[in-house]
Amino acid sequence: MKRLVFALLLAVAAIPAARADGEMDKRLTASDKDRLARFDTVMAEALGEAKAGGSPEDVKRLEEALQGSPLPLAEGFDPTGDWKCRTIKAGGDPPLVVYGWFKCRISDDGAGWMLEKLTGSQRTKGRFYTLSASRLAYLGAGHYADEAPRNYGDDPKRNQVAVVERRADNRIVLMFPAPQYESKLDVLLLER
Repeated sequence: MKRLVFALLLAVAAIPAARADGEMDKRLTASDKDRLARFDTVMAEALGEAKAGGSPEDVKRLEEALQGSPLPLAEGFDPTGDWKCRTIKAGGDPPLVVYGWFKCRISDDGAGWMLEKLTGSQRTKGRFYTLSASRLAYLGAGHYADEAPRNYGDDPKRNQVAVVERRADNRIVLMFPAPQYESKLDVLLLER
């Protein structure tokens, strides 16, 4: 786990398109550094609760979302464009909730890849930062559909941080440890 935190703080530039402004270590709040440091523990606990208390159908969806090993993010992979996306909330009360599909988009504004969840009542907007050849970090901010998008750091209660992996050719998984509200782990699944 210490390696993950170290990697997050270094924000290596192995994938220039995902690097954004290269200032991730300066931007991360102490609270978000702590959430990332506890990623493995939080994920194991949340998944245990979800599998023990979720419906069989929802557990299957969760397992399908997380299946596979992380794939390289370079080597011709271009995530820009439209994606369908769904949120899965694991751990807590209730232990597992799987939402329907919404619309997300990944774009490249010249400073790096950006994600925006475009539909649904709870949305996010933020940037990706390179951690390794097969792992990114996401720093974003949540907002509701009737609000303007926020930036990471505008309001600590809306900050969102995730570990991101490509688990199949057309599947990206964002895993948010200890989100601010409602669950122990949020998973944002992107498919196309």
